[in-house]
Amino acid sequence: MTATLARHGRVAVITLDNPPVNGLGLETRRALAAQVHAAEADPQIAAMVITGAGRVFSGGADIKEFGSPKAVAEPNLLSLILLVERATKPVVAAIHGTCMGGGLELSLGCHYRVAAPGASIALPEVKIGLVPGAGGTQRLPRALGVETALNMIVSGEPVRSEQLAQVPGQRLIDRLIEGELIAGAVAFAEEVADVRPLPRVRDLKAEHPQADAYFQFARNTARAMAKNFPAPVRCVDCVEQAVKAKFDEGMRFEREAFLGLMWTPECKALRHAFFAERAASKIADVPEDTPLRPVQRVAVIGAGTMGGGIAMNFLNAGIPVVMLEMKQEALERGVATIRKNYEAQVRKGKLKADKYEQRMALLSTTLSYADIGDADLAIEAVFEDMAVKQAVFEQLDAVMKPGAILATNTSTLDVNRIASFTRRSQDVIGTHFFSPANVMKLLEVVRGAETARDVLATVMALGKKIRKTCVVSGVCDGFIGNRMIEQYSRQAGFLLEEGCTPTQVDRAIEKFGFAMGPFRMGDLAGNDIGWYIRKRRYLEKPELRYSRTADLLCEMGRFGQKTGAGWHDYQAGRRDAIPSPVVEQMIADHRAALGITPRKISDEEIVHRLVYSLVNEAARLLEEGIAAKASDIDMVYLTGYGFPLHRGGPMCYADTQGLFNVVEDMKRFARNPHDDAAFWQPAPLLARLVAEGKTFNPA
Repeated sequence: MTATLARHGRVAVITLDNPPVNGLGLETRRALAAQVHAAEADPQIAAMVITGAGRVFSGGADIKEFGSPKAVAEPNLLSLILLVERATKPVVAAIHGTCMGGGLELSLGCHYRVAAPGASIALPEVKIGLVPGAGGTQRLPRALGVETALNMIVSGEPVRSEQLAQVPGQRLIDRLIEGELIAGAVAFAEEVADVRPLPRVRDLKAEHPQADAYFQFARNTARAMAKNFPAPVRCVDCVEQAVKAKFDEGMRFEREAFLGLMWTPECKALRHAFFAERAASKIADVPEDTPLRPVQRVAVIGAGTMGGGIAMNFLNAGIPVVMLEMKQEALERGVATIRKNYEAQVRKGKLKADKYEQRMALLSTTLSYADIGDADLAIEAVFEDMAVKQAVFEQLDAVMKPGAILATNTSTLDVNRIASFTRRSQDVIGTHFFSPANVMKLLEVVRGAETARDVLATVMALGKKIRKTCVVSGVCDGFIGNRMIEQYSRQAGFLLEEGCTPTQVDRAIEKFGFAMGPFRMGDLAGNDIGWYIRKRRYLEKPELRYSRTADLLCEMGRFGQKTGAGWHDYQAGRRDAIPSPVVEQMIADHRAALGITPRKISDEEIVHRLVYSLVNEAARLLEEGIAAKASDIDMVYLTGYGFPLHRGGPMCYADTQGLFNVVEDMKRFARNPHDDAAFWQPAPLLARLVAEGKTFNPA
């Protein structure tokens, strides 16, 4: 059974028991309905308490049933809530831990609600592109007040029970229970067992003194803050109905809004991202119960921008860090930068002063490898050069204790070769943090040919602890993200040669939804970094063609924001990208030298050449086994490269466009005499999926 009944005198305590979050899947709904019927039929029972087993009340819908017939099979959630609401005996929801989505909607169908302090309460459906679909937009404003409820519904963010209990006039929480929740809930149920009529949230009024003006303001705000997502505005529309329409009419409006959003590309993208993030942590040949190595102290080699950012992740998680550098002044600069970052958070109210001091107290520094030998994990964050990496790993191999994990933060270099510099290749792994490392969510975990499974499992678990989205990559030049971005950058260069300006390309891709266009991105990262990589490519892959414009730019010393000039011009103290006549003339001169007559290129062509270059290279990565799943690639781009969330990642976007259409566009690009025809030959996997009528991500 996924819902059990226990008698406490005249009170039946019905417990949802569907771990880990008591999701309201079909079996749980059926079991709960059966127990409510049983309590109703028992003359010895005067009241009911519904609660959740373990540490949560209910996290809402069972995500394993999303999109399946089970999600709507009877009793569906609406029917279940109606059953509870129509019970002839009082039903009390005993809320603790987490009460979200359908779990909160179920509690709102109960006649009373009691809660433990610290319970996390939310309607997070907006985060997957939906409005609440089982009465949340109609009952919560009646129970909590219009403005508080709308803020919760539009944001999807959780609020603590004790905070909600203090809202003036609220009817959401009838009593906060200090101490043992079930005992308190049973005592409350005894108090109200004979009270009639039974109170129902649906019978309360949702009112606002200036409804028209308030909802218009809320609608405008939602549009401005979530311009690519329709769900927040529909949330406002639904709550407006709670104020202006009868309850049943509002319920119909909410249901129509829910179903209308379910099939939008934005909802599909958000649901895809939701599942993809969870799937990324699952590795086919690494069981979930793989024993983990203890990581209680971390060493970071290098106190530069990347090393300092990496160190902050562990300090934030309460893990002591020792930071190593070759010179004292470098250490001092690194520590000063960490302090500056934390002090900025304190000034903004994002970090309490005592927390700042606690974190800094966990940081120690050294100039000697001998001082880091007892660390459980060492992360190298030094210059991206194989000879430098070799020197570091030979030292680590000599001093680190047996069983310590040795990690490299390389963004492109061969992790297997780095592992070969040690006598413990099974302990070596890649941890590719993204800059700024203390902010960016993505962590590419690079699995070497001999990386031990427990090392991989430990780093994945540790990544979760430091609040990263971890995606496993195999070893290749650039791993998943940078190998793909190279093709994207090549296409951006070819677009310049054919008639575009850097500003035009950036604007087109930013209009599509990217956080930053390829040329602004290059200016931010430093154009000299790409130049360094291309020089290596010219020797290793002489057949790979690039536009010469990027090299010409670097020969002019225009390395980006750090030099005040890159593809764009920059003014001191500002990051606005200003079109550069000097760069545009350089491009025009180069174009003329190649004998290319510039042509007008549409925004659509710009976007599809850039995005489909990612898709085609990603298909090769999947074919080679570098990436395990298409959804892993989407997570890399959503969390590390600014791909628009409402598009779901490059592979999800390609699926949405239709892979047949993607390949047809690629055929047209291949006919362009100034493009790379060989690259635009569809990767074998892509060609196969088109032939079989399949997609990258299973529906």
